[in-house]
Parts: sequence; C-alpha cells; structure tokens
Amino acid sequence: MLFSCGQSYEETKRQTRAQRLRQAREDSAALKVAVMPTLDCLPVYLAKDHHLFDTVVDIRLKHFTAQMDVDTALMNKRVEVGVTDLVRAERMKHQGDSLRYLTATNAYWQLVTNRGARIMDLKHLDDKMLAMTRYSVTDLLGDMVVDSAKVKPERVFRIQINDVHVRLKMLENNEMDALLLTEPQAAQARMLKHRVIFDTRKQDIQMGAFVVRGKGMDDKNRQRQLKAFCEGYNRACDSLNHYGVRQYRNLVKKYCKVKDAAIDTIPKDLKFSRIVPPRKQDIDMAKKWLGKK
Repeated sequence: MLFSCGQSYEETKRQTRAQRLRQAREDSAALKVAVMPTLDCLPVYLAKDHHLFDTVVDIRLKHFTAQMDVDTALMNKRVEVGVTDLVRAERMKHQGDSLRYLTATNAYWQLVTNRGARIMDLKHLDDKMLAMTRYSVTDLLGDMVVDSAKVKPERVFRIQINDVHVRLKMLENNEMDALLLTEPQAAQARMLKHRVIFDTRKQDIQMGAFVVRGKGMDDKNRQRQLKAFCEGYNRACDSLNHYGVRQYRNLVKKYCKVKDAAIDTIPKDLKFSRIVPPRKQDIDMAKKWLGKK
C-alpha cells in the first residue's frame, strides 16, 4: 500500500524536468554576476549576504576561481556582470565582445617571492619561475618587472596558472618561485613570511574593474536590476569603509578561503570606492600593452 501511494519513476522524472525548466527560466531572468574569491568582490558579497540589494530584484552570484572562466561566461552570455581587469576587458572588446565598464575596483597586485628562493630584488628573477595568466594584468605586470630588472625575457619562465587557489597552493608547497597575487591571496602569502618585492600601489596602477555586457541590457527590467546592483554595491562600500575589512572577516573566510591570521595582514586603511569608471590612464596602459603583444 505504501508503494502504491508513492510517485512513479516517470512522474518523478517529469517533476524533476519541470523543476529544472522553472529554475532555468528564473536564472535567465535574474541579474547574474560573475565573482572571484578576491577582495575586490567583497562589496558584492557583503551586499548579497546582508540583503543590501533590493529584495524585489533577483541578483544571483556565479562563483569562479579563474579569471578566464569569468571571461568565458561573459562572452557566452551566461552572466550579465563580471569582475575582471582592464587588460582582459580591453582584449575582449577588441575581439568584438560588447562590454562596458560599470566601475573600477580597489584591486592591487603584489609580486610575492618564495622565501626559500632567496629572491631579494627584481634582478634575482633571472632563471626563476613566475606564475601568471596570459593576456591579463598579471601578464602586463610580468613584462613590467622583467623590464625593470633588465633581465632577458627568456630568462624568466612565465608559468600560466589560472586558478587563484592553485597558484597560492603552489607557493605554499614550494613549487613556484614567484607569483603575482591580489588580496587576500597576497595576505595569505605574507602571513607565511613570503617576501613582497613589487606592489602596483607604488606604481599608481589601478587595473581592477567590473564590466557589464552591452547587448541585452537595454530593457527596463535589466536597467532596474542594474540600478539595484549599483545601489547595493555603494551601500556595501560605505559600510566597509566605515567598519573596515576585519569587521567582515567571516565573509572573507567564507568566500575567499583564507585564514584569520592572513586577514589581519590586510591593510587597516584599505578603502573601497563607490561606483566610479576606471581611469583613462589605466585603460590607455592596457591598450598600449595589448598593441605591443
């Protein structure tokens, strides 16, 4: 009798199919934002977890650990908004993708060297391995540090490691000599006593950004979603600037997978800018470097 009251296999399969179709429709209508486990995405995580986005608007986060996967999601129209850097964004635009900048971020990159490799200065990168991602800001910065060190380019071995967690793990396992990292992965490396020998903040380079797909964003619903996203993002930045990153250490641990001790090395005075376009000088730098490549 119990079996006779239950759903048949075919009924269960039909119901599951219907649920998938409904979820697909809902996901298609939502504003999907591609994010990374990096600190420049913290305002988005804060706004989502603390309900700072308009609750009437459906905003969904899509999590990635490699920037090239964010790019693919943008190009294949699986997300409407994505975190990136200006080099990658300008390259996608050059390839014909319709993108526009939503805001710059406070992301900065540090060149971290393995404490066992005895790299005290940029010139010591000779005959060393450097982890980076091609056609990204880390590729541009790799060229910059090699040129500054006056080392022959072929003498610094560029190793493409796209996943930020894998890149950090290779440093922890002494499998890499030097890496270009942003926060909080750089904080985790500093906590482990690895040395920082280059910092984009000292060079006044600001390459982080969120971009929006150009096509399909003109209808009223998308505009309403985007407005809600910007309002929530601004409120989150205000809160972070008021209370500081360490007040939200649980969010950093949850989304970025770093330890408490690493969070304590993040600068206390780190500020998050409200919605503001990237600087022309940074966009021009990205374009000039891509033109050479």
